[in-house]
Amino acid sequence: MSKEIESAKLLKKQHNERRNFEALPEHLNPVDDNEAYAIQDCLFDLRKVEYGDVAGYKVALTSEVMQTMLSYPSPFSGPLHEKLIYQNPKTLHSSEYGRLCIECELAAVVGSDIKFRDTPYSAQEIESYVSTIAPALEIVDDRNADYQSITELVRTLIADNAWNAGVVVGNLTTNWRDIDIRNMCGTVSICGIETGVGFGRDVLGDPMNALAWLANSITSRGKTIEEGMIIMTGTMIKTQFVGPGDILEFNIPELGSVTAKID
Repeated sequence: MSKEIESAKLLKKQHNERRNFEALPEHLNPVDDNEAYAIQDCLFDLRKVEYGDVAGYKVALTSEVMQTMLSYPSPFSGPLHEKLIYQNPKTLHSSEYGRLCIECELAAVVGSDIKFRDTPYSAQEIESYVSTIAPALEIVDDRNADYQSITELVRTLIADNAWNAGVVVGNLTTNWRDIDIRNMCGTVSICGIETGVGFGRDVLGDPMNALAWLANSITSRGKTIEEGMIIMTGTMIKTQFVGPGDILEFNIPELGSVTAKID
């Protein structure tokens, strides 16, 4: 059995047993980004029988502050399972997660295939590949991670599918090019109390920068971002920790709102 498969099987076992996020045994620990993504691919394959095939991707670590905190110099990504993409509103059962976190993001739906090419995609070019956008929530399961030691475990986090546990997508907007997405403001509230504010520009300066980074990263690994896939471009607002009884709403006036109820 390869290291990548053995590591992925252990991660899947940890999820099934609701175990806390922790370092992998030394002989299974990813030593570089290539190994981390290879383990991620194996884990995704092991879980797709239950959760479905790839239906899009997420971008994580899209702020300089977070990159500095984790001592990791760029964003990273993870694939989305088709059966874990939910329509708005969505009720989430906290007992199904190790520790439930929510991130408030912009989702972009790709209108045509994005394939590998020799020259990198720019943010301006990548706009032409986006058909619609929507406010969205990323469901994150950090499995009670110890954030004091997370810097040493970033590659394990990548291997663990970047902690993605699903997404909730709001109403799709087709005339998004008429909106100043860099300067649009989003707010999040829990049980009617505002808990965070952010702007499109808080995602790598522009959500299209995040999408361009993803396009170049994914295609350089021999994959195609296919027409109809959903891209989660990264959180505009700090991560929200939620529990039973909470109702979280993320609102962008130009796009509408998206809601998750926790029980």
